[in-house]
Amino acid sequence: MPASTSSSSSRSSARNGSSRKTLLACAAVAVAAVTMGLVSWQATAPDKAPGRSPAAAEPQAAGSGSGAGAELAKLARREGGDKLALGRADAPVVLIEYSDFKCGYCGKFARDTEPELIRKYVDDGTLRIEWRNFPIFGAESEAAAKAAWAAGQQDRFRQFHEAAYAPGAKEKGFGEPRLLELAREAGVPDLERFRQDMNGEAAAAALEKDREEGYRIGVSSTPSFLVGGQPVAGAQPFGTFAAAIDRAAAKARATAGAGAGTGR
Repeated sequence: MPASTSSSSSRSSARNGSSRKTLLACAAVAVAAVTMGLVSWQATAPDKAPGRSPAAAEPQAAGSGSGAGAELAKLARREGGDKLALGRADAPVVLIEYSDFKCGYCGKFARDTEPELIRKYVDDGTLRIEWRNFPIFGAESEAAAKAAWAAGQQDRFRQFHEAAYAPGAKEKGFGEPRLLELAREAGVPDLERFRQDMNGEAAAAALEKDREEGYRIGVSSTPSFLVGGQPVAGAQPFGTFAAAIDRAAAKARATAGAGAGTGR
């Protein structure tokens, strides 16, 4: 083989080897990132071992103590005009909920746990709840998510949320006629605007923004929550959420006190 041909072949092999190494390295980074995300949520999933209550789970972020929780806490938007949020924008603790209207456990949380959290923590200014649409059960899930957003544009998100999570609601499906019926139940004043908003580009963009955020941090099931940046997986009992909120509120007070003490 001529020397020039041999040299060219060597360079090609080196480039191919380098490309393979780069692809493998990128794949390893991607797998590590996904694994860290999944670990952070699965660590708080309800324990199904006999004799152990889900309330025993301690919410903990992956890499707890390293600042991972602080980074997740930054996902709180605290936008004063957020139509899908409840509570003061400056509340010391923000609970972010990633949910699907076709998810049975999301409905259980909405009916059994969230109202108590609102009474105890939102009403006194401690907690803000921010909703993220995270549809994972197909086209009707996505349609319901867009409909909820559209109801919110007319200040009826909470009412729509309550109607869509009422007992037996998801079994009736979320086709467009049913979504219009839910909008009427929720008291949406302009149903034609609701229909247009639900099928518009803004609703699709808002849904994609929420869903991308969830996937980026490793959310893989619903409902999933962040409480002050700490992951909590599943429709766990009120006590689990109360403990997480109390810890986050205490941490927020301590941080505020330290800042005041140093003159910042």
